[in-house]
Amino acid sequence: MTINDIKEKGLLLFECISGSKAYGLNTAQSDTDLRGVYYLPKAQFYGLEYIPQISNETSDEVYYELGRFVELLIRNNPNILELLASPEDCILHKHPIMNRFTLDLFLSKLCKETFAGYAFTQIKKARGYKKKIVNPVDPVRKTVLDFCFILQGYQSISLREWLAQNKYSQDQCGLTSIPHSKGLYALFYDAANQHRYRGVISTELANEVSLSSIPKGEKESAYLFFNLEGYSSYCKEYREYWEWIEKRNEIRYQDNAEHGKGYDAKNMMHTIRLLQVAEEILREGKLNVKRPNREELLSIKTGQFQYDDLLVMADSLMQQIETAYIQSPLPDMPDKERLESLLVQMREELYG
Repeated sequence: MTINDIKEKGLLLFECISGSKAYGLNTAQSDTDLRGVYYLPKAQFYGLEYIPQISNETSDEVYYELGRFVELLIRNNPNILELLASPEDCILHKHPIMNRFTLDLFLSKLCKETFAGYAFTQIKKARGYKKKIVNPVDPVRKTVLDFCFILQGYQSISLREWLAQNKYSQDQCGLTSIPHSKGLYALFYDAANQHRYRGVISTELANEVSLSSIPKGEKESAYLFFNLEGYSSYCKEYREYWEWIEKRNEIRYQDNAEHGKGYDAKNMMHTIRLLQVAEEILREGKLNVKRPNREELLSIKTGQFQYDDLLVMADSLMQQIETAYIQSPLPDMPDKERLESLLVQMREELYG
């Protein structure tokens, strides 16, 4: 089933413009995001093909089945609560039955965890973004050899440096593990290549050192330590960085590069917005989707704030949220039984 199928079959219950245009934060470059609610044909709902959510390829159009919509509202999911609270000028279609859902049925103290919790995932993203900007990863991938070190007394030097000093080739090295010494190996060198040692690594793409069969009586040339944890951490960082390069939104990246502050400004704007909304919900019992501080939020988006100043702002908002949470008249959570009963009644009417 597609979004067009929903509309053509008369299954659409609600549709609205969401995202930056609903927040009042849109600019000339902003896309139009659509969100909606639908119900399935009776046979499909009762059968084996329940479809909780439908979206287009770019996910800028997402529609939720009625039951899924209520489930997420009960959890105080930020995106879904904002959908229910859509400004009138953003609502494109609304079935009369949807008037039974009012915000007061769903708003609860759970928003402290959902809105503020989601906000801090955005801070984590922004920190990760900042790290990628400040610490780019060289496209030439390091190998196991770069994480091997030769012990020399109380110190160590890199394996590559040791090989160069001795004019050795890693291919003619043989390693054997040392019992009860994780990551430590005895290294033997066969200049004449008589013993056919396997080298420190078998290929440049190897993810571990190679072990060789060492003839009895051979004298070790050195002791080698392989920093497996460091290599694994580097591989993860390398993969994540170049996946980010491949998938990043170039326009957004260039915008962030222009302000030169080294963080994802759009993510930080939404972080502050979410924290402000959470505090308002707890204090006032209202959810204002269209933001009254457009200029402030857009100035964050365009990088006019230092990253550390935004973290201070976020911490201050969190303290306000804690205070508002204690004083809030909102229930701890929505009345699930009442809302489930309402959902059943709505389904009976829709399918009746």
